[in-house]
Amino acid sequence: MTNDPTETRMSLLDAAREVRGNAYAPYSRFKVGAAVRSASGAVYRGVNVENVAYPEGTCAEAGAIAAMCAAGETEIVEVAVIADSPTPVPPCGGCRQKLAEFGRAETPVTLATTSGQKLLTTIGDLLPGRFDASHMDRC
Repeated sequence: MTNDPTETRMSLLDAAREVRGNAYAPYSRFKVGAAVRSASGAVYRGVNVENVAYPEGTCAEAGAIAAMCAAGETEIVEVAVIADSPTPVPPCGGCRQKLAEFGRAETPVTLATTSGQKLLTTIGDLLPGRFDASHMDRC
């Protein structure tokens, strides 16, 4: 994370690309980098972290969100995810719900490959019919 003014102008995709190399993926060798921009303009980065007990790993998007929350922020205004894959990799279902928790339906998401392909979408397009707090209004 940084509040450096030069980074707030930096491409979010560049931030995700830069951090991707730090992913811990000794089993799949599938490194993913993610970056989220918060409402303050700060950029928070995350990488996938594998574990030999596969379900115990974490996704890059979840890592970036955790870093944002640890810094005391709770609103995502932009997302970028990058991986070395033939086509842009969408977030898993759990990460789609996590992104929806902190971003709005219209929040822009850039999915990219290390070879330069990009897919521009939104959190709402990634998770239509999202579950949110309004569904628990009777509780």
